[in-house]
Amino acid sequence: MPAAGFAVPVAPGGVEFEARITPYVIITCIMAASGGLMFGYDVGISGGVTSMNDFLEKFFPVVYRKKIESQDNSPYCKYDNQGLQLFTSSLYLAGLIATFFASYTTRVWGRKPTMLIAGIFFLMGVVLNAAAQDLAMLIVGRILLGCGVGFANQAVPLFLSEVAPTRIRGGLNILFQLNVTIGILFANLVNYGTEKITPWGWRLSLGLAAIPALLLTVGSIFIVETPNSLIERGLLEEGKVVLKKIRGTDNVDPEFNELLEASRIAASVKHPFRNLLKRRNRPQLIITMCLQFFQQFTGINAIMFYAPVLFQTLGFKNDASLYSSVITGAVNVLSTVVSIYSVDKVGRRVLLLEAGVQMFVSQVIIAILLATGMKNDEEISKGIAIVIVLMVCTFVSAFAWSWGPLGWLIPSETFPLETRSAGQSVTVCVNLLFTFVIAQAFLSMLCHFKYGIFLFFAGWVLIMSTFVLFLLPETKNVPIEEMIEKVWRKHWLWKNYVTDADLIDDEDGDAYGNQENGKANGKAYHNSQL
Repeated sequence: MPAAGFAVPVAPGGVEFEARITPYVIITCIMAASGGLMFGYDVGISGGVTSMNDFLEKFFPVVYRKKIESQDNSPYCKYDNQGLQLFTSSLYLAGLIATFFASYTTRVWGRKPTMLIAGIFFLMGVVLNAAAQDLAMLIVGRILLGCGVGFANQAVPLFLSEVAPTRIRGGLNILFQLNVTIGILFANLVNYGTEKITPWGWRLSLGLAAIPALLLTVGSIFIVETPNSLIERGLLEEGKVVLKKIRGTDNVDPEFNELLEASRIAASVKHPFRNLLKRRNRPQLIITMCLQFFQQFTGINAIMFYAPVLFQTLGFKNDASLYSSVITGAVNVLSTVVSIYSVDKVGRRVLLLEAGVQMFVSQVIIAILLATGMKNDEEISKGIAIVIVLMVCTFVSAFAWSWGPLGWLIPSETFPLETRSAGQSVTVCVNLLFTFVIAQAFLSMLCHFKYGIFLFFAGWVLIMSTFVLFLLPETKNVPIEEMIEKVWRKHWLWKNYVTDADLIDDEDGDAYGNQENGKANGKAYHNSQL
């Protein structure tokens, strides 16, 4: 395919690699990122389905009776049921466990087969969910979907970071998050349409997940494997052919040689997970784990999982609650597009800090409105309801151009090749662990905290913004091989973990000695992201 666009010069240690942004790369990345579409659909569909009377009556009759008789109960507690929360959260627990297997397949079999496995898991889960006759069948279907999430979230961000030219690495990597938001919006629109279809509307909602599942499965058959993965597995000629194809030029020898060196160094590391725990890797590991924890404790998934349920709790009728979910889903998509255009211009820290202020203010306002406008558990007025939806949209937009995409982007661009697969596993694992915690606990927390739930998350937003201000360095436009010199060694805290003594230690010291003596390792890290 002929190259289009413009040349993208990259200068690791003064060497420029010729690379063009080709239509082939864009199309390949869009197809790969469809894993995010499936993830988003799974996130968005559960909230709408769990607010449908037919679904509740069949699988959760206790919740259904409580909902019908809600005038005798606190509206905050209508949906407080551990079984109902397990329907949503089981997906993320399964994804957490699947991540460990996905780390192996990503490294040994490649990124492409791992995405294909994810697609097959998605398809099996969709069939079981749409045809479910009892709660056990429903939960098993969700567990299979969770396995798909674990494999997709492991392989897709790696694939995107390795195929994308460095100049648009941030933007293309955020394609995954953009597809997550599109999946959520698609799910909200489907729920809005199927809610009135009695008694099988919920089956249609769950069954239409087959569309993004098929996109990922078929897409993973036709896309190419990344040159990094091919070279890592000894398929050197194939790796070079693919590199020429995705770079739009035959002049790939300098980059190819760097990838060979990166592969050699990665192969010298016998225990990548153990390597992650070493002092020299501590900055990346701590930042990655904190980013995933904080991402969930913004409260975003509490809103996205249970948006229709939440809006019904706040006094909206069923139609209005689903309609409001569609609005927030659309805001989510549009704001993620803002991130694609701004992340490589204004930087990661600016987006995170601005969003922290926006999220904190909007959550405090929601809490105040609920505290004053929903006294004695009465329904809120239409005017207050509109303001609450606006504040939820303000919160969602801030998250969508900051913590949403950057929670995945920053870890993917900081781990070196020899620990990247293990690092990505930790990223996905910690994310899914806290996603599970929030999904399992939110409706119970809403019942007990009432409007205070928004103050709870606002407090965490304040803490995470402080973390960003003092502990998260800027990684915008920093070549990977210069991370140590330009990022970690210039940071007031992290410089203590990347001294010369830390870099040349114990059994893996040779690899890092090369990095300090000749920067060969560092260059290789950078090009593994191209």
